[in-house]
Amino acid sequence: MKRGDIASTATAYARSYLSSEQTRPYEADAITIVPYLGQDCLEPFFKEAIASKKGVFVCVKTSNPGAAIVQEQQIDNRYLYEIIADLIKPVSDQSIGESGYSGIGAVVGATYPEAAYRLRKQLPNSIFLVPGVGAQGGGNEGIKACFNPDGLGAVGSSSRAR
Repeated sequence: MKRGDIASTATAYARSYLSSEQTRPYEADAITIVPYLGQDCLEPFFKEAIASKKGVFVCVKTSNPGAAIVQEQQIDNRYLYEIIADLIKPVSDQSIGESGYSGIGAVVGATYPEAAYRLRKQLPNSIFLVPGVGAQGGGNEGIKACFNPDGLGAVGSSSRAR
């Protein structure tokens, strides 16, 4: 499930899916969120994920071709997806666990290797959720770009595989 909403609603969603206070019917270990309503829609998810030791994946550079019209917009010679990664980095850097990774991660499609290489450098301690493998055209180069040199840091997803 993907979520992204205004701060008060984002807080309710974050608590309902990620809180460790009590078992909930829709409890999740991780959730994917959309960042385009701003920092205040991200913070409640970050807070709950860190408190409950769960995960949040923020859509940064997704695998669907139509997203490029938004995610590849340039502002001061930087892609919007890099600016979105800037919103993740401080929280990710402050919540690195024993594994060397944070539960605050990014969705980075295997279909855009160049962007993945840039984002991996920008977010070295974030786990990447990597869609676009297989049917969407993501291949070895795109998958490789999402991992750190030690072979860790990413989880591949092939949702359309049979």
